[in-house]
Amino acid sequence: MSAPEPVVCTRCGRTRGRDEDPATALAWVSSRERGGLRWLCPDCARQHVRDIEGKLPDEYW
Repeated sequence: MSAPEPVVCTRCGRTRGRDEDPATALAWVSSRERGGLRWLCPDCARQHVRDIEGKLPDEYW
């Protein structure tokens, strides 16, 4: 069985650590766009929450 791919923020490049606080790990946001899975770290998700809720394309962020 292969190891799961690391979770990396598509905006800033931050990597979610295996030993990260569980509450922080749950704050990561995932979305499916153009057939791929994308992740946002808690900081980037907080910064772009209105863009995410409005479903604005990334180009507008």
